[in-house]
Order: sequence, then structure tokens, then C-alpha cells
Amino acid sequence: MFRYALYTLILIFTFSFANESRKPEDVLKRIYPGSNVEIKNLVLNSQQLESIQKLSGVKFDSKLVSIYIVKKGQNIIAYGYVDTHVVRTKPEVVLYTITPDFKIDVIEVLHFGEPLEYLPEKNWFENFKGKSLDNDGLKLRISIPNVSGATLTSRAITDRARLAIAIVKTLFGEKK
Repeated sequence: MFRYALYTLILIFTFSFANESRKPEDVLKRIYPGSNVEIKNLVLNSQQLESIQKLSGVKFDSKLVSIYIVKKGQNIIAYGYVDTHVVRTKPEVVLYTITPDFKIDVIEVLHFGEPLEYLPEKNWFENFKGKSLDNDGLKLRISIPNVSGATLTSRAITDRARLAIAIVKTLFGEKK
């Protein structure tokens, strides 16, 4: 009986902690100690929307995006993008950090509304580090392993990683 009660308390604590929403600025400052974070709210034009969809292969029609610019001194060390989407029936909020050369650095789930068994283990997110839009670098079951029992979440996080890079690259990439 005691063991059951202890397991229940551990699960309740784990569930409440894991589902706790966190401010992106605070998370970015934890990931990049000693940094400053600026927020830019930008309105996309139709050409930028088209570019983002073409680069990512993901349907995207939001004209307003917020980008977190992480700096140490005057140097940009990362861009942050917070994506909110629905997995199954509940919202998921994910912070993607992208390096200045348009590669994924860190992915962190800020809120997960579905049951925790549908959330991939933390080590799965390491598969994204250093991946870019080049050469199928961000394709589920090709360069990113699927997670049994969390296929919809795996797909959403992978697709949205491509979207995050495409947004940052479109807005801050080289002008051609």
C-alpha cells in the first residue's frame, strides 16, 4: 500500500512539473547563461510566407511571428522560436533554438497537454542538434528516429523544427 501511494505521489509531482508552463526568455537565459534576450515581433508578407512553406514543407499561414534573439555582448548566439500546435487533441508548446548558421541547437518542450507517455524521452531531442534543412537533415524516420507510442508528437516536433529554421532563415538569412 505504501509503495502504491509513493508511486502515485511521484507520478503527480512528475506530471505537474513536466506540464508546468515556462517563460521562453527564462528558458533561453538558462540554456545560454550570461546572455541577453530580445524579442522581435514581425509581420510576414506573402513572399516570406511562401518561402517559409517552401523551405519547411509545412503549411504555415500565420502572418505574425515572435523571434527571440539571444546575444552575448553584440554577438547573436542563437535565435529562439516558440511554436504552439495541437498534438492529438491538446496543445503543445515547444521552444526551438537555432544557431546563426541555421541549425537546430536545443529543443525544449515548454508545455505538453497530452498524457506524458506520449512525450519522447529527453535524449531523443539530442537527435536534432546540428541538423539543418539540407540533405534530409530533419526528416522523421530518415535522420530523426520515430518514437513508438509517440508518433504524432515525434512528427509534430520534427515538422515544426523544419518550420522554425525556415522562419529564422527567411527573416535573418542572407539577402539574395
